Amino acid sequence: MTSIYDVEPNELIAKAAEELKKLKELTPPSWASFVKTGAHRERPPANPDWWYFRAAAVLRAIYKLGPIGVSKLRTKYGGAYSKSMSPERFFKGSGSIIRKVLQQLEKAGFVKQGAKGIHKGRIITPKGISFLDKIADNISKSSPKEAKPKAEEKPVIKEQKQEKPKEKKAEKKSAKKPEEPKAEIPAEIIQAPAAENV
Repeated sequence: MTSIYDVEPNELIAKAAEELKKLKELTPPSWASFVKTGAHRERPPANPDWWYFRAAAVLRAIYKLGPIGVSKLRTKYGGAYSKSMSPERFFKGSGSIIRKVLQQLEKAGFVKQGAKGIHKGRIITPKGISFLDKIADNISKSSPKEAKPKAEEKPVIKEQKQEKPKEKKAEKKSAKKPEEPKAEIPAEIIQAPAAENV
């Protein structure tokens, strides 16, 4: 069975958001239609279903990084913001949104509070793991599989690639220097006695 690591994250989050929309436990609060997702944002999200997308993204982050707390998730969903000519500065994402999403995911039974060694925070439950893995499995089954090239075709392609550079090199050498006839040195000059110079 495929896991969340085998599919594209954006596609997984979109499909998970559709499934989370069907649950009673996950409902956006009254202020969700006009709130910004962080101090670095200028406007509220354009997508009316952004709450479910954020919940799906947080669930995936807990699956990968758990145990994780609100503070680290705020950093994950933060961003840079620049006012006029001043340099960019990093701002964390909204903690209230993340807290409410985590509480709703806990009610649904997808996450729980736990610890792993010295790290404390939210961890994903078996129900949450199976929820995301089923979605990932459906995505992998629905997406068309690419045809793999046959093993016999590969060496032919490599041979063709290797032949072309050799031909080009030979052409370059012949184009650079045309062959000139070599001058023959008379045998008398070569066999001159060495004692005459003394």
